[in-house]
Amino acid sequence: MKNNDIQVPPSGVRGLKNDLFLRALNNESVERPPVWMMRQAGRYLPEFRALRDKYDFFTRCETPELAAEITVQPIRIVKPDAAILFSDILVVPRAMGIHVELKDNLGPIIPNPIRTSQDVEKVFVPDVNETLGYVFDAIKLTKQMLNDEVPLIGFAGSPWTIFCYAVEGKGSKSFDTAKGFCFSNPVAAHVLLQKITDTTILYLKEKVKAGCNAIQIFDSWGGMLSPVDYQEFSFQYINQITEALAEMTPVIIFGKGCWFALGDMAKTKASALGVDWTCSPRNARYLSGGKITLQGNFDPSRLLSPIPTIKKMVHEMIDEFGKDNYIVNLGHGILPNIPVDHAKAFVEAVKEYGQ
Repeated sequence: MKNNDIQVPPSGVRGLKNDLFLRALNNESVERPPVWMMRQAGRYLPEFRALRDKYDFFTRCETPELAAEITVQPIRIVKPDAAILFSDILVVPRAMGIHVELKDNLGPIIPNPIRTSQDVEKVFVPDVNETLGYVFDAIKLTKQMLNDEVPLIGFAGSPWTIFCYAVEGKGSKSFDTAKGFCFSNPVAAHVLLQKITDTTILYLKEKVKAGCNAIQIFDSWGGMLSPVDYQEFSFQYINQITEALAEMTPVIIFGKGCWFALGDMAKTKASALGVDWTCSPRNARYLSGGKITLQGNFDPSRLLSPIPTIKKMVHEMIDEFGKDNYIVNLGHGILPNIPVDHAKAFVEAVKEYGQ
């Protein structure tokens, strides 16, 4: 079954007051494209920073009341067409027995990174209800707070992206250590990638059961690989996840810097593909075959432009992608220094399109 065969429930039976996002994922014609922003529940909002100053990062992730409140904040303030659950891709390796710390100004740190076959053997596929139950509780609470206003997106990191952190031990500009482990010990690398994949599938299925209306897979570091290595160490695992989830829910694949894989991604059961700002709308349509819904691709730094410029550029972007089979978004997560009024202007520009 190809992506065009996947059907989400038709309008009117989803129980949502605003189902524009789901209609776009279902290739339905829409009056305007839907809009949301990656990392929209984040540091650019004063309300988020107030909670950040009171609670550490993983406390916020692991406390359903806090995660739900943070998820709903941008719906109240910025008013996009979909919510995305506040969480982190690194809750998955933590559930697999990999210790992860988050340090201010340093990002994620894994004190004991995976460097040998023996290290890989110690990593386990967990009972996700035991280790990640707090996420599913947060989803249920968030759904109550959203009160069917907009859909809720759940997400996970791609197995390759999780692998990068687990092996490198921290963020990196090139992830040479992670890549080196793949090339010098491919058997162990594939064992670890498969364990991450199996855990991610179990995790995302439970997210859907808990109430998520769609799933996004973030392949943040896929662009670090050559096209050939991407097929071996990333894409095949993303495809496994998409195959397992597409029968349950729409799936969006977002690979930063992975324009070269758009053609292969479009042949999966994904309902939409994310595009970053380095790939033009025209090229994205061409590379993906012109039929699948695309999502993106406004440069997050462009939100620092004057508001009239933001609105003009958003309208031009929609003109280039086309009104249908398109979800307006940024090309990566919103930056912490973006003024709230500029984020609002981005969303308002979409809502004003065609009026």
